[in-house]
Amino acid sequence: RVKMSSEEILMCPVELGKNFCLYFDELECDALCKEKTLHRVLRNVNSQLLVVRPDLNVAAFEDVTDQEMQSGKGMHFSIHCYKTTTPLAGMPVAFSVQVEDKSYYMCCERECGEMIVRFKEGEVPKEIPGESNIIFFKKTFTSCCSKAFKFEYSMERGMFLAFEEEGFLRKLILKKLSKDEVDETTKMSL
Repeated sequence: RVKMSSEEILMCPVELGKNFCLYFDELECDALCKEKTLHRVLRNVNSQLLVVRPDLNVAAFEDVTDQEMQSGKGMHFSIHCYKTTTPLAGMPVAFSVQVEDKSYYMCCERECGEMIVRFKEGEVPKEIPGESNIIFFKKTFTSCCSKAFKFEYSMERGMFLAFEEEGFLRKLILKKLSKDEVDETTKMSL
């Protein structure tokens, strides 16, 4: 056994090859593998729920009544947690949501030089062989606020899920933050 990053990794030698090279079996690759799925609503600092409306191509934080919450259209998220070999970056997660009889996953795309959060119809994969535009790193919001989280986009460090006021909407966006900057628009609870 070899101790690395406070985790034990079991290494099983298979055979001693030519030139006395040792070959191993059952080593973990850098691929992300789905470990578990949590079912939650996402709330912002104003206690509003994130609601996805694919027909309008928008996701925004809204005040929701108890009756609307029970119907749950576009607000009950599946948070897919993946195993990783680099735990220091945070827990890799992907988001999906059910709207009527269709499943949508959250991803990020570059449009006109700006990163945009989108929800596309489809399922979240069980394994991701490399980088992916659907993965976010779940991190505690601050060391003294362990029940709230922020989600950093895996493909662009320093970019976090946040909300931005646009008219009467608090639209879900990606926001660039400097290192260790605390920004309440990125604070989310599950």
